[in-house]
Formats: sequence, structure tokens, C-alpha cells
Amino acid sequence: MQVELTKGMDIRTACHPLRHCERSEAIQKPKAKGWIASSHVLLAMTTSIFLAAPACATIAYVSNEKGNTVSVIDTDTWTVTKTITVGQRPRGIEFTRDGKFVLVAVGDDDTIQVIDVAKQEVVDTLPSGPDPELFVQDAAGKILYVANENDNTVTIIDIARRARLGEVQVGVEPEGMAISPDGKILINTSETTNMAHFIDTETRQIVANVLVDGRPRYAEFKRDHSELWVSAEIGGTVTIIDPVKREATGKINFAIPGLRREAIQPVGMAITKDGKTGFVALGPANRVAVVDATTHQVTKYLLVGQRVWHMAFTPDEKYLLTTNGISNDVSVIDVAAMKVIKTIQVGELPWGITMAPP
Repeated sequence: MQVELTKGMDIRTACHPLRHCERSEAIQKPKAKGWIASSHVLLAMTTSIFLAAPACATIAYVSNEKGNTVSVIDTDTWTVTKTITVGQRPRGIEFTRDGKFVLVAVGDDDTIQVIDVAKQEVVDTLPSGPDPELFVQDAAGKILYVANENDNTVTIIDIARRARLGEVQVGVEPEGMAISPDGKILINTSETTNMAHFIDTETRQIVANVLVDGRPRYAEFKRDHSELWVSAEIGGTVTIIDPVKREATGKINFAIPGLRREAIQPVGMAITKDGKTGFVALGPANRVAVVDATTHQVTKYLLVGQRVWHMAFTPDEKYLLTTNGISNDVSVIDVAAMKVIKTIQVGELPWGITMAPP
């Protein structure tokens, strides 16, 4: 989309409304009358405008489970710009598809709170079952699927109407939620049942159950729908599942010199858009595993903060941000360099993280 810059217009208005830019500078449009310029001057002006186009920083929201707050991070300055008070025990957190709101599962309040991004405050709630933890939206951003840990259900919510549409009974202690790229299959992982449940989004019925290792916490599809990854916190593995055959095809194992196996607890994951590289948060191991997503072999371990839990890419995938619960901070990983470049102090017991859409 092209934006015409007129006299007095702040160049920041050319950016995404949920992002801000490094610099603010007014660029004047030449007057229609009495203004003569050579083609060389016009070319120079045009070139300077495009070269001066600022880089827009993304905004990240972090849920602080014990602090009952959400920290807002500017990824340009890598600083916390706002702390928003929310309900009790915020965990799952995600931007709505239109980028106007952030949804936060406040488990001890048994609801999903809605943060208005423009106001940076809680403005509404969505009906949920007891102890909501993680959730996922459909592609259109109209339907929300919520894992309710205490009553073994997945609640289905109409986001616009703020209305509960129904529920699906699943295994014991549901947590992980994912939706297939075509939107036809919903995945829920149940921590105590040790299963990944495949739910048909049209019929809202479980159509398959795949057994995984102990205490599955998170599920992630590859963008091409070729694989589903499920992390098992107690099992210490990531199970690779064929989404079409609905069967396990392999596992990712982890081994860190000097650490006992039980200290390595896979939880949050992120897979690059091209499907070539995966990142796995290893909890109290204080490391993120870098995985070749083709061979499923670990290629590197990155030392981050204490008890790394969840993570999110910036939209351009240049950076990966991780939440570190015990050290109360967020680590910033330079994806190309494969190293941690920054630590950002946030609230108490950071748990989830979401990034503003591009």
C-alpha cells in the first residue's frame, strides 16, 4: 500500500498502527504552483524519502503469572513501556487477528480478559470454563478455542459476540492448543492422559487420539501441515506426528552435558515459516534447543534465563523472545546469529508472550 506524505504528516503514520517507528520527521509535499525542480532534484527527493523510511518496531505483550500483570515491550528499544494490571494468574496470551485486542487467560478468575491495544487496559471479558490456560483462534479470528484445565474441556467462544458456543470433552488437564493450517483440525493436549486429541472443527468431535510422552504441554504445526510437534514436559521429548495418518513418526531427544535428564523439560516451541528450524524451550534447563526441523536433530543449545517457558518470533523472524519465569525476564535471541543479545526485566513469573501482527 502506498501512502502519500503531505505537509506536516508524521512519517510514523505510514507504519502499522500497532507498531511505532524509530524516527519521526515531517516531509513536505512540493507546492503545485510556483515550484520548479529538475528531474535530478525529484529523483534525489524520492530516493531520500525511501532511504529514510524508518524501521517499524513490533510490540510484544508478556503475561506475568504471579504478578497478575501484562508487560508491554517495544522491540525497537527492547524496553518495557507499560505494565497493565489484569486478573489472577494470567497465562495464555494472544493478539486478535485484527491486532486491535490482546486476549489473556486469567486462570484463577475463570475467564479470558480482553485488553484494548489503543487504550492499553482491560475493557471486556470472554466466557470460559474453569482455569483457562492456553487457547487458539481460527484463521478468521472469529472463533476462540480454550483449554480449561479444571473441567477437562475445550470451550468454544464467538469472539465478536462474546458468547460461548459449546464445549468438547477431552482428556485430563487439557493445556496445549493448536489448529491445522487449513482450519479443519483442532489439537488439544491433555497433561495427565498423555494424549494429543484431534478434534474436527466442523462436527466438534474427537476423531483421533495419539499417545505421546508424559505431560504434554504444547502443540505446534508446521506451516505446510506436514508435521505436528507435541512437547512432553515430564517425558523430556518432542513427539513428531503425521497429521494425515494421525500417528507418531519420531521423537526429538535432548541431552545437555552436566544436567540431569529430569531437569530437561520441553514446553513452548516455535517453528520458522519455512519449516526448516525449530526452537524448543527446555524449562528448568534454562536453555532453548535449536532443532534441524528436517532431521529432527538438535544443533545447538542457547543459554537463556531461568525456567524458560514460552516464546514468540517477531513477524520478520529476525528475533525470538523467550519468557523466563524464575529470573523474571525475557531473553532476546538473534535468530541469524543464534545467540542471546538482550535480557529485558518484566513482571513476576513471566509465562506467555504474543507479538503484534505485521
